[in-house]
Amino acid sequence: MQRIALLLGSLTLAMTAQAELLINGKPVSVTSGAISSAHYSTHNNFQSCLNNLRSQAIAKGVSAASYVRYTQNLSPDYSVIERLNYQPEFSTPIWDYLSGLVDEERVQLGRQKLAEHRSVLNRVEAAYGVPAHVVVAVWGVESNFGDISGKYPLLQALGTLSCEGRRQSYFRGEFFAAMRILQRGDVSQEQLKGSWAGAFGHTQFMPTTYEELAVDFDGDGRRNLVSSTTDALASTANFLKKRGWQTGQPWGFEVKLPAGMSLNGESRRNKKSLQHWLDRGVVRADGAPLIQGNLSYSSQAGLMAPAGANGPAFLVFKNFDAIYAYNAAESYALAIAHLSDRIRGQGPFMQSWPTDDAGTSRAERREIQNMLLERGHDIGTADGLIGDKTRKAIMAEQTRLGLVATGRAGQKILQALRQDRARQLMR
Repeated sequence: MQRIALLLGSLTLAMTAQAELLINGKPVSVTSGAISSAHYSTHNNFQSCLNNLRSQAIAKGVSAASYVRYTQNLSPDYSVIERLNYQPEFSTPIWDYLSGLVDEERVQLGRQKLAEHRSVLNRVEAAYGVPAHVVVAVWGVESNFGDISGKYPLLQALGTLSCEGRRQSYFRGEFFAAMRILQRGDVSQEQLKGSWAGAFGHTQFMPTTYEELAVDFDGDGRRNLVSSTTDALASTANFLKKRGWQTGQPWGFEVKLPAGMSLNGESRRNKKSLQHWLDRGVVRADGAPLIQGNLSYSSQAGLMAPAGANGPAFLVFKNFDAIYAYNAAESYALAIAHLSDRIRGQGPFMQSWPTDDAGTSRAERREIQNMLLERGHDIGTADGLIGDKTRKAIMAEQTRLGLVATGRAGQKILQALRQDRARQLMR
C-alpha cells in the first residue's frame, strides 16, 4: 500500500536518517533516534487531543455517536511513536531480504494456497485480469498467508499517531477511515488489528486504501479483509488492476547483459523498447527469445540491476510498477514478482548475487537462533526474524569464531556455528 516498510517482521526494511518513506503515496519523514515515552504527553493530554479531533472526524463522515463510542475508553500506545522514530543499526542487503521472503518454505506453502483457493482465484483472475499466482505472492509476503497480520489495535495505534509524532494529519485521515469502516460494520473493533502504522488484514490494506479498493467478493454484504480470504484476494487483485496491471503481460524477467554494458541512467522508470534492448545485446537469462507471448518489439521495459552489473539483472514492464505501488520499494516488488514466478513453477534466479556470504532462508535463520540460544544468548524465541538482539548475538559469536563482526545472519555464520557445535559434540 505504499506505506512505511517497517510493518511486519518478514518485511523489515532498512531506513536511513531523514528518509522520506511513502504511505499510500504520501511522504512520511522518519529520523533517527527513538524518543522515550516519558517525553510524550500524559493520558489527559491525549484525551484532550481526541476531543479536539471530534469536529474533524464528524466532518469526514464519522457520526458523533460513533466517535464517542470509539474514543471514550481509548488510551495511547506510545510504542508506536518509538516505532515511527526507530533507526535500525543494521542495513539489509538485497540478497538477505529476498532469501528470507522467497524461500522454499514460502514457495511450497504458496503452491498449497494456490491449489486450496483455486476456485476463488479463478474467479478473481477472470474479474480483474491479475494472475492467481501474483495475488497469492502478495498474500504470502504481506502476512505469510494470514499467519502474521499484526497485533496492534488500529484505533489505539492510529489515535496515538494522530496526536503525537510526525505526519499527524496523514494518520488522522487513516484514524477517521478506520472509524468509518467500523461504523459501516465491515469488521468488528476486535478484528481491527494490524501493524503499528495501520495496515491490516490478510493483504495489509491501510484504512483509506480499504475504503477505496476493498471489494465484497464473497457476496455477504461486507468488505472484510480480516476474516474473508475471498474478499482479501479479490481486493488485492483490484488494487493491482487500479494501479495499472496489464492483463496478459509479464512483470518482467531476468536477463543477461553483454560484457561491459553501461548501466548509467538505466532504471525501471527509464523504459525503452525491446528492440532497443535487443540491439544492445540483452538476452533472457534462460536463453528463451526476448520477444514472446503478447510482447512485441515496441513493448517498453526498464532495465533494473539492484546489485550492479555483477548481480541479477531484469527487464521490467508496467506490471512491475503495479506491484511497486503496493509498497514503494524495488526490493519488495522484486520479492513479490520472484515469489509469484516460483509459485507457478519457475526456478531461482540464474545469476548469483555478488557476495561471498549468501543469504539464509527462514529455516536456516531459525537454526542460527537455536544455536545462539544454546550458546546462552538471550534473544527470545527462534522465530526466523532477525532483530537487534539476534544481530548483537551474531556479532558476539562472529568475534569469538574469528569472523568479521557484521551481525548478518548469512551462510558464513551458519556454517561456522554448525562446525563449532560439531566440535563441541565430539569432545
